[in-house]
Amino acid sequence: MNPVLIEVLRGTTVESQHAGALAIVDASGAVHTALGDVDRPIFPRSAVKLLQALPLVAGGAAEAYELSDAELAIACASHSGEPEHVATAAGVLARLGLTADALECGTQWPSREPVLRAMAAHGETATPLHNNCSGKHSGFVCVACLMARNAGAEPAEFARGYVAVEHPVMREVSAALSATTGVDVERAPRGIDGCSIPTFALPLRALALAFARCGTGQGLTDGHARAARRLRQAVAAAPFMVGGTDRFDTRVMQAWGERLFCKIGAEGVYCAALPELGLGLALKIDDGAARAAEAAMAAVAAALLQTDDPLLHDYSHFTLRNWRGVEVGSLRPAAGLGASLGARR
Repeated sequence: MNPVLIEVLRGTTVESQHAGALAIVDASGAVHTALGDVDRPIFPRSAVKLLQALPLVAGGAAEAYELSDAELAIACASHSGEPEHVATAAGVLARLGLTADALECGTQWPSREPVLRAMAAHGETATPLHNNCSGKHSGFVCVACLMARNAGAEPAEFARGYVAVEHPVMREVSAALSATTGVDVERAPRGIDGCSIPTFALPLRALALAFARCGTGQGLTDGHARAARRLRQAVAAAPFMVGGTDRFDTRVMQAWGERLFCKIGAEGVYCAALPELGLGLALKIDDGAARAAEAAMAAVAAALLQTDDPLLHDYSHFTLRNWRGVEVGSLRPAAGLGASLGARR
């Protein structure tokens, strides 16, 4: 059974507990910290968008279509569907001579409530560009268009069905996942993600290794190492694109730049790279609670970076308020997590 990582207090009494597992390793695979079952395969979901974007740069599509920092950052994003996100993803497609119809991620309303309310008030309708994965999918379409150009095929036709596991684009994405994690994803449990692409169940230890490698370049091909570095630089330059207003990933990477790349995934997953420390980490909250995953990520980052940064503290010790704004409780790292991380400082 996995240990409790995050506790939820009402007043000063523990009301709920979030168990989970955490792996921190270096680029050689040496374990820095392991809590819980780090070898049980889990679906990382959107936490691996950096890995999924590697073919976009390594294969030459980013250079061929002259993608900007913002356009590369949104390829790694689970964004809130704000106007800047929509415009950036649309701009990538326009450069390819395509529209939102080329995206196979599905239509999703913005997750940021003020944007959603404004759209409803003006009678606007959501499109695939509002989908939190539209940037990633725009990147996939870029890869498909370059493949089509090199093969002398019609781009839109070649790109059609790019979400299928057997499509050449997804084969490149799967290869990047295998190369970085050291796991043959062809043998891994497979499902379909919320945005319709394949998702593979991988051990936390392997995911942490992938992010240590992406932070250092060690253990990667030259192409993947260069791509990982370029994507991390782009995210540090345009962190708003990765999440959006008041989003954890955006706020933390605005503050820490290239020193910390972090990305949330659905169902309580987080992956991160800390390049200057040569470490990668992956964690999973068993019950899928996003707020617990953010709190755990903040606590781990603060411990590894040896900082009392108030932003990370506020997330790891999140204050809970009721609808009147009255403070009613808080989140905090469980004793086991704090002790394990404290021992490393």
